[in-house]
Amino acid sequence: MAINNFKILLTSLRTISQMFTILRILWIRQYVVVCSVLCIIHNNKSLEFAFPKLIKCGYCGSGISADEKFKKLKDGGVNRHVYYFCTKARNIDCKNPAINEPSLIDELIKLMDRIDLDELGVKSKVEQEMIRLNRFKAMLGEKEKGKNIDVNARDYAKYLLKEGTLVEKRELLFFLKSKLILKDRKIILQ
Repeated sequence: MAINNFKILLTSLRTISQMFTILRILWIRQYVVVCSVLCIIHNNKSLEFAFPKLIKCGYCGSGISADEKFKKLKDGGVNRHVYYFCTKARNIDCKNPAINEPSLIDELIKLMDRIDLDELGVKSKVEQEMIRLNRFKAMLGEKEKGKNIDVNARDYAKYLLKEGTLVEKRELLFFLKSKLILKDRKIILQ
């Protein structure tokens, strides 16, 4: 339909300059549409967070979602804060308060002290990582000269929660057989 209208418009024009003007206007409109779509796609990029799909709300049973906030500092810098909160999918009036990421990680580290790592199923993964680390040290020529540091699975799991990548944190918590519940800024095993 639009092509037929375009052909009629072009045939009714008397000069080539009018035709080029119309074509330029149409091209500019199309360019603006494409640029605005690309801008929307760029601004709505999917954000990756470590824990949202692994934890449930303790009040209503909905999932836990995450959001990041940026705070401008007086010196011109920017602080990034990540908050985890109830999605309120099952109860729109859910009163579970949000928790920031460092507090959530501290709660998970406390949980690692109470949980049996054999139940976690992560002990073999930690041992594999330690073997890999020792092979890397041997490849570099670092010989064990009385500096043999014994790292246990519990300490390694805590290290991953503090310093690990998003994928490592997810893998660590994915091995949990129990459900993680967030209630009043505390993590509970169910």
